Amino acid sequence: MSESFSNVVDCTSIEAGAFPQELRTRLHVFRADVDREGGSVDSAPSPHDYFDAALASCKALTAIWYAKRRGIPLERVATRVERDDHAEREGQYRLRVHLDFQGPLTDEQHALLRRAADNCPIHKLMTRAEITIETAG
Repeated sequence: MSESFSNVVDCTSIEAGAFPQELRTRLHVFRADVDREGGSVDSAPSPHDYFDAALASCKALTAIWYAKRRGIPLERVATRVERDDHAEREGQYRLRVHLDFQGPLTDEQHALLRRAADNCPIHKLMTRAEITIETAG
């Protein structure tokens, strides 16, 4: 049976013995690090920051996609994700999302955009999907 993966992310250490990592996916290059409390220099977002950012950006992109398809005059979206990870080791990771839809929108359009954002693919992935991780090699 052949497995097919739709995307690949490569991650390599930038410097021997140091935390910072360089990541590549498709044509994009970005970095990850841990903060000073974690023992590094905080030179890039942490994996947790990217996790939270995935939710923030997905909600914004989903709202824009929905508005374009429905002819809603959405001009901009601002999202803010706040993290409470104090009980992460006990299996609790809490995120609070603030959405700001800008443009000449009615209350009904605001509600439609909020519902669309609440159903973004990353939100569903984080809350409803069964994720399997296999460490190979």
